[in-house]
Amino acid sequence: MSNLRLLAKSLGLSITTVSRALDGYSDVAPPTRERVRAAARAINYRPNSAARSLRRRRAEVVAVTLPLEPGQFGPPLFLNMLAVCSQRLAENGLDLMLLPTANAAAEMETYRRLVDGGRADAVIVVRTRLDDERVAFLKNRGIPFVTHGRIADSSDHAFIDGDGAAGFAEATRLLVSLGHRRIAHIAAPQDLTFAHLRRKGWKAGLQAHDLPDQLECIALPTEEGGYEAARQLLERPERPTALLCATDSIATGALSALKEKGLRAGRDIAVIGHDNLPSAAFTDPPLSTMEIAAPDVGRRLADMLIARLGGRDPRELQTILPVRQVLRATHGPAANWT
Repeated sequence: MSNLRLLAKSLGLSITTVSRALDGYSDVAPPTRERVRAAARAINYRPNSAARSLRRRRAEVVAVTLPLEPGQFGPPLFLNMLAVCSQRLAENGLDLMLLPTANAAAEMETYRRLVDGGRADAVIVVRTRLDDERVAFLKNRGIPFVTHGRIADSSDHAFIDGDGAAGFAEATRLLVSLGHRRIAHIAAPQDLTFAHLRRKGWKAGLQAHDLPDQLECIALPTEEGGYEAARQLLERPERPTALLCATDSIATGALSALKEKGLRAGRDIAVIGHDNLPSAAFTDPPLSTMEIAAPDVGRRLADMLIARLGGRDPRELQTILPVRQVLRATHGPAANWT
């Protein structure tokens, strides 16, 4: 084991943070820089000058894996956010590397190759799961990381997330105020944290008004998934008067299913999504949705990761942002049919 690795292990810091502290980078907190230098002096550690020069010349790499979706590289929501994130990282000499993964097993293999092979200095984790082996792996390896989304226990790592539970409870209350009593939920797979929290908010909204919560269907968070789920719900004897969808992609697919049945969203059945994708304003009719009420999530994510590289305590880097409703044309009052 190298002296640098031993030094990092003794301090409970990543090799990247120790290296940047010794090289005098300003993004490392002054107390952390001094702690690293004091520990280096105590063991008479001298950085290799050639390696140090090479480190200063190369751009450090932040890795993020994205799930492959039919016909596209990653969900559009993440691509838009990461474009902003990469600009902020670049301002601090960090390159963002996007890697497509087909499934969870392939993703973990990518993580091992990146981290154990020293190819990434930090990681951004997206689309978190309640029980997320990626988070456990990164903690074990001691590499700086930030998650977009939470896990079942996020008490000791850095994350940024929207309050999906509150957002879906509010959307349910809105639909109830419009006369809806059969409010269905098209949920994403429940191992995904965002899906679990949004379903929780829907159920809480219904329970607050003593309404049943049996009208639901779980679908992949894609247009095709939303289309198939909406078709199933519309075939029920007591079909829903409203569809509350876990994502805009699901909601877009649901709109297609309604058209196929000769129904119009906002007039015959209300539809609300989540994410406020750019395309949501151009569906027919324009989609009512919701979004994290902060236009700079990508920049915030980058700043949190830079702080982690600087040795900041991850427990100080935990943010839950409010969700706001973006009401357009698909959330109309309950139709006068039973």
